[in-house]
Amino acid sequence: MLLVILPACFTNNPYRSSESGRNIYYDTFFEEPKYFDPAVAYGVDCYIFICQIYEPVVQYHFLKRPFVLEPLTAERVPEPRLFDKDGMALPADAPAETVAKAVYEIRLKPGIRYQNHPCFARTAGGQYRWHLPPGQSFPTKIEHPDELLLSEPRASASGRLPDGRGSEPPSAREVLAEDYVYQIKRLAHPSLACPIAPVLVNYIAGFADFQKALADELGRVREERRKAAGVFYNQEADEKANPIYLDLRKFDLPGVQVIDALTYRITLTRKYPQFVYWMAMPFFSPIPWEVDRFYTQSAAAEQNITLDRFPVGSGPFVLAVNQPNYRMVLRRNPNYHPDTYPAEGSPGDEEKGLLADRGKTLPFLDEAVYTLEKESVPRWNKFLQGYYDTSGIASDMFDQAVRFQTEGAVGLTDSLRAQNIRLETAVAMVTHMYAFNMLDDVVGGYDEKKRKLRQALSIALNQEEYIQIFDNGRGVAAQSPIPPGIFGYQEGKEGINTVVYDWDEAAGAPRRKGLDVARKLLAEAGYPNGRDAAGNPLVIFYDTVAGGAGGKAYLDWLRKQFEAIGVQLQVRSTDYNRFQDKLVKGDVQFHSGGWLADYPDPENFLFLLYGPNAAVKSQGANAANYDNPRFNELFRRMENMSNSPERAALIREMLAIVREDAPWLWGHHPLDYGLYHEWYKNAKPVGFVGNTLKYKRVDPVLREECRKEWNQPIVWPLWAGLAVLIIGTIPAAIVIYRRERTCATASASSILSRNSKAM
Repeated sequence: MLLVILPACFTNNPYRSSESGRNIYYDTFFEEPKYFDPAVAYGVDCYIFICQIYEPVVQYHFLKRPFVLEPLTAERVPEPRLFDKDGMALPADAPAETVAKAVYEIRLKPGIRYQNHPCFARTAGGQYRWHLPPGQSFPTKIEHPDELLLSEPRASASGRLPDGRGSEPPSAREVLAEDYVYQIKRLAHPSLACPIAPVLVNYIAGFADFQKALADELGRVREERRKAAGVFYNQEADEKANPIYLDLRKFDLPGVQVIDALTYRITLTRKYPQFVYWMAMPFFSPIPWEVDRFYTQSAAAEQNITLDRFPVGSGPFVLAVNQPNYRMVLRRNPNYHPDTYPAEGSPGDEEKGLLADRGKTLPFLDEAVYTLEKESVPRWNKFLQGYYDTSGIASDMFDQAVRFQTEGAVGLTDSLRAQNIRLETAVAMVTHMYAFNMLDDVVGGYDEKKRKLRQALSIALNQEEYIQIFDNGRGVAAQSPIPPGIFGYQEGKEGINTVVYDWDEAAGAPRRKGLDVARKLLAEAGYPNGRDAAGNPLVIFYDTVAGGAGGKAYLDWLRKQFEAIGVQLQVRSTDYNRFQDKLVKGDVQFHSGGWLADYPDPENFLFLLYGPNAAVKSQGANAANYDNPRFNELFRRMENMSNSPERAALIREMLAIVREDAPWLWGHHPLDYGLYHEWYKNAKPVGFVGNTLKYKRVDPVLREECRKEWNQPIVWPLWAGLAVLIIGTIPAAIVIYRRERTCATASASSILSRNSKAM
């Protein structure tokens, strides 16, 4: 027992001893990732990983703020050529209504290669080794597709195969223009249900017809299978065992065409400057037809080998371990193309040491190990012990990490500063809001009384108080849908929502209007003291998925906010799927939500209030079902404009309209807090940007020294316990010794007695 217990008492390291001192980054993830197919994945849980594996043609500069795009696999950031309906070229600033076609031509950098993967492996005769016919299986049970590479023939030292027919075929190939085109076609595949396909229908030429053609072909194949199988055909079971492969190269999409091996063209049916931001998202990463063919075969299906489990990309890392309920490991891609750390950044970056690695080859890390940590306490403790390189700050750990100084500045506690931990803060490009259903008989509508009712509730719900109680002060009360850092956001007095706030000249900050103003507006809306003309109380129904102890505290606070002006709030909790169904059907009255920027443009937030995007009308993202004709007109003019004073003026008018109409009860923009150990380098908050792992650098030697210092075993209780155990056995040993002596004496006496009688 001692041999088993003692070694465990001298270390609390959760990692293998073989990882000690290695160039590995350690972090956590909070939710099991569901998808790794870039046509389907659309969430933070997936983007943590796939943004390090796949490469779109452009990326956001790691250091520059405001965010700017730069080439990644493309030779330059694509710029559209505009044409009118007669095919005549137009200038870049041409009004959107004059543009009939916008053409993006993308030229790729040569020599970029995919990671090694069996989908590219060929026989000496040039045939794809692991593209098998239906019904044929892989030679053995495999855990990872890369295991199939071990089944390939190996060349001798002379570079000849055993049969003397030349070098071994490669298991990777160059990234080509056709791969980007193939992936865009996959976004229209009816079996994939790509979340942005409804948006692309409005922009890419021929996308809707292409979708229909694929759906028709898929329907034809299914009908053939049904007829062949007869009455007992089970479509779901059949396609799970033998997926339907549609070779998308055989279908023409007019708006996306290959020009040559490294050039392709995208044609939009209208001017849409924000489209270049879409090109920075994983949706527009390359997927070769070989990858699609490999995963859409029965041999892969029978072992649950899918693109959602084993991604294939050209990025700086490959997914080496995929255990979504425990551990994920990314490993350096040996085929990664030349890439370097930025040579310039934003003001202040040089002083912070963020340009110390300028010009150095990326990526810096050999591996990145992510551990699933759903509970905040063990995650926090392991960070303090040095086993995670970075950490956020959970609400229940806030007081252990942060203290507010007398001048209002945020600082770290003495214990964290003693460990040389650094704090970085930034306002997230996120807007949390409360939305009224504008189709509702009570809170909806556009007449003056309905506006005043919503304005009164907007004043009553104190976001500053919410931020202090539930977010430990980590947030900024929202003045509009647009968060800081996005074009159209205004600082200071000019940017406040004058319906809800007054400007405090002495403090130089907005001050929420008093509850007396809210009560006055409520009375003018027809609800003096929260009651209608018949004396009935005004009841607002709040639909939510909130639950648990934390949810109860929040809901109790929310009720008190409304009670302060005499309004009753009744909570209707439901599960997530039911809640989404109620949104689409318009069966909600008042609810909350949030939006994380897909790209840094005001259109990405203002479209949440654009009438044609209403949830009930078109299942769009406008969950408030807000539909103001003037706002819609201004949005159509603004959305396709480049940033300019004219665009800023349109945005100001749009914000004035929605502030007056109050379809949202304005919420807040979260403030991100990040903690970093001293061995972690190049820490800069990046918001929605995903492919940042390649810039991270750690000092494993310093980390190992700190871990040993912070995790010294406390062994005296062990020795004390051992001493107590030994001392405690002494009385027992004495008792046993005496008992044995007594028994031995009695036995000797008995023997002597018998011998005496015999004599």
